[in-house]
Amino acid sequence: MAFLLAAVFTSATSFSYASTGQFTSSQPINGVVMKGAFVNMKHDDNGSPSAPQNYIEDSLKMISRAGLDHARFVFYWEAYEKDPQAFIKEIKLVAHAADKYGVKIIYDNHQWHTSSWLEDEGTGFPWSLFQGNSKYSRGGGGNTPDKAAQVFWGDWWDRSVKDKQGKDGWTLMAKFLKKIVLAVDNHSSTLGYEILSEPHVDNKDQWSKIGQFNSFITAELRNTTSKTIIYSMNVPIDLNSPIKISPENLAKMAPSYKENIAFKISVYGVPDRDAYQKKRFDIFLKTRDLTGVPLYIGEWNNVVRTKEGAISKLNPSLSELTKTNAKEILGALKKAGVWGTAFWKWDYQDADTASFNLVSDNNGKLVPNKYLGILKDTVETIYGSSGSVLTSSNTKTGTIDTSTSNNNNVNTNDATSSNTKTGTIDTSTSNNNNVNTNDATSSNTDTKKDPEQYDDLKKLVDDIRNHVVDNDDISLNTFKDSKAYQGADANTQDCIDLAGKIGEKLGDQEIVHCSEDANYFENKLSNTDTNNNADNSNNNNNNNADDTSN
Repeated sequence: MAFLLAAVFTSATSFSYASTGQFTSSQPINGVVMKGAFVNMKHDDNGSPSAPQNYIEDSLKMISRAGLDHARFVFYWEAYEKDPQAFIKEIKLVAHAADKYGVKIIYDNHQWHTSSWLEDEGTGFPWSLFQGNSKYSRGGGGNTPDKAAQVFWGDWWDRSVKDKQGKDGWTLMAKFLKKIVLAVDNHSSTLGYEILSEPHVDNKDQWSKIGQFNSFITAELRNTTSKTIIYSMNVPIDLNSPIKISPENLAKMAPSYKENIAFKISVYGVPDRDAYQKKRFDIFLKTRDLTGVPLYIGEWNNVVRTKEGAISKLNPSLSELTKTNAKEILGALKKAGVWGTAFWKWDYQDADTASFNLVSDNNGKLVPNKYLGILKDTVETIYGSSGSVLTSSNTKTGTIDTSTSNNNNVNTNDATSSNTKTGTIDTSTSNNNNVNTNDATSSNTDTKKDPEQYDDLKKLVDDIRNHVVDNDDISLNTFKDSKAYQGADANTQDCIDLAGKIGEKLGDQEIVHCSEDANYFENKLSNTDTNNNADNSNNNNNNNADDTSN
């Protein structure tokens, strides 16, 4: 067991990462930003969310049928603090439904106006980081111009935010995000994770500090996942701001380790509709050139903003999505060669801006509106039918690596990878079919001692305990095809998947542990993580000091 736990905390180099370098864009991912229910709750919310029955499953089914291949699924840290069980249950429900319908998921750690601690409309950071600290006045305002928000974000980048027990905020966020990873990383639908959406920048000295934060979180997550990690642009993006928006400063936000990394930005209008918008978008393109990190348009729509005092605010009555401007926006993004796009947004709750929703709740039934039709037609017109999910290339090695998820019975072999130096071709697909063509002819019985041959998990566990089965080198992939595994509940399956991932091979006693307690390995990891936090914090403080001196 000591070896098993130690394997989780090995360095990132122990994983085999997909090469990224510079992503190509002949067929980027195209999808939606999707809001949840329990993962959206604020600290003071009462009762349960009023989402339609089967909201998650019906949403992902509709997204798939619309020809869209992924969802950027939004969640809030304070929602986890309010109800951890309901939060994780919904996250797992998303992963299972996405597997079923062949939709890739990017799990987005979102914040808007910082936290509901600072203003009722805000949400994001949990109250435990504010309570007991007189610096963070309740209701002081969470938007970028608000002094209370500026104080909090300044402390966050200085790594001085702590909870009442004195625990470091960065480490607490890393621990929270690891819980998401442990819940869904084994699912074929999981594409990646977004560190923190649209962090605030209040002065020009904070750019490098954000890079240190993104480097810390990336390193922590790389202990448990090899999937794509996304870091976000800041707010405000005001070209006339004293924070000095420039490609050079935006590049400072990038994590030091850039393998399988993407940079999320938002585009709310045709990128070249006027000189200001063109300059803004060109800055992001130049940032991509400096970092070698591909652009992910994690939010797009068409909006009009008008000045209210010193602040430009969205004007719902003037904002409208049409077939014409939708094609102009996606056409410009295709020309720019972005890695992917996600339309803002998919939500059962009404929005003040009509085009800020693709569906509505009609007496408990999820109903698409005209904007979903516009999005579907525009994606098909600009990009054609959705094919490859992820296309990456490395300009230094000349390799191209493309993987697809195919949820149909027909494998079109669209996903190919080639190496221009060796001339080799590698074709890989992930097929999520639930049909096992061998079921009709197989005649597995429980009398065999091979774990993969068992039809019933309880019988297998009994035989392990009675030493009828004694095998510490079980192939996880093979065992997942067994009826014993497939007949287990989802939580037990997740536990077995985690055990197999940690140790690379599955041991029979690990199956027993999962049958007794589906949270067995997650609890073990949590305990080990706590013991390692002090050492990790010291190491990262030293690294941050070195980075600052540069």
